[in-house]
Amino acid sequence: MYITGRVALLVGLGVAPVVLLSWAGVNAWLAAVGWLVLCGLLAGADALAAPDPRRIDVARDIPRRSLLGSPVGTRLILRNTGERAVRGMLRDAWQPTAGAPAERVAVRLEPGRDTIVTIGLRPRRRGELRSGFVVIRSAGPLGLAGRQSRIDAPGAIRVLPPFTSRRHLPSRLARLDELDGSTSVQLRGQGTEFDSLRAYVRGDDVRSIDWRATARAGTTMLRTWRPERDRHVVIVIDTGRTSAARVGDGARLDAGMEAALLLAALATRAGDHVHLLMFDRVVRARVTRVDGDGLPPAMVDAMAPVEPQLLDTDWDAATAAMRALGVRPALVVLLTAQDEPEAARGFLGSLPALARSATVLVGTATDGVTDAAGLPRTDADDVYRVAAAERALRDAERVAGAIARAGAEAIADDPDSLPPRIADRYIALKASGRL
Repeated sequence: MYITGRVALLVGLGVAPVVLLSWAGVNAWLAAVGWLVLCGLLAGADALAAPDPRRIDVARDIPRRSLLGSPVGTRLILRNTGERAVRGMLRDAWQPTAGAPAERVAVRLEPGRDTIVTIGLRPRRRGELRSGFVVIRSAGPLGLAGRQSRIDAPGAIRVLPPFTSRRHLPSRLARLDELDGSTSVQLRGQGTEFDSLRAYVRGDDVRSIDWRATARAGTTMLRTWRPERDRHVVIVIDTGRTSAARVGDGARLDAGMEAALLLAALATRAGDHVHLLMFDRVVRARVTRVDGDGLPPAMVDAMAPVEPQLLDTDWDAATAAMRALGVRPALVVLLTAQDEPEAARGFLGSLPALARSATVLVGTATDGVTDAAGLPRTDADDVYRVAAAERALRDAERVAGAIARAGAEAIADDPDSLPPRIADRYIALKASGRL
């Protein structure tokens, strides 16, 4: 049972009669108690007269997946199996991060008929979001009170990473097409293979002229080359405690996911095989042996429930997990932190062995501060903030130097710039024949 604001209004309306009765010689306290009892009886009778909300069947129509931050509509299909119309309010019990509206929804359910109620969501967290039940209030004829029931109606939606770095993909694919021989760009060097013939233009390397084709065509023909395909690219995303650090508007782990998705979409279009590992001390997500258009959906589905773990990553175990993939990678991309020497000690120890057999990139999302000298120093808090920034920059430079000495390459940038920088480096490696 529940009561509405009309009960308070009804109690307030009794003030005047009580005062008049007290003037007429009636005990004021007795009159007030009598009026309150009358209001309570009216509210109780109204609640008893309300239709039973338990006679309502609830079914859900929910998309299986949605992108983080994108609006999504879910539907509740309500069927009144009772013999009386139900007039009242409804609230769907989604968890707060689902972004469901806070206000209740007014409903009117005719007997024996279906009614569809749309509940809009705007998820604010990745992973599985659930709603276990629906609460329905059935109002009485007087609107003073009614019945309230919880109706079990489980539902779930998986919220995927938004892949906002997708906007960088068309320009990188155009460059990849040029690299692949779809335009007049010519590539030579170790690690490339013959693609096609085209007419010679001024500035081309004369060593690529095909003299037999030139004799047949009657004009100078040139061989074009493209990078070799079927290379294996292994992307490892660190899900340990450093991945929980806030960079920009999100966590470092989210920035790593964006970089991995952009690189994977680019590499699979280039004909390479992409393998994903999300690791701290155990494998949190793995995507392997998936190629073509099915790769990005498989990756975002695997990434969705993964959250940072408050423990140090075991890089020896991560290296063993890479070997367990059963492939020989041409490129290994480690998306982790490189701004704290103590935290980086583990992966720095594993880098030399990786760099001997593959090209290794270490990508890190930072807060974008590249020069602490430009920060304000107006008060003590600013001075401490500048000192902390200078210390962080110095530590990052030390780690980057250690990465270079281990035979790998360090790339650090803000969350928006890191994905395209890693994608550009991948294209440059393909162009130079190192992949």
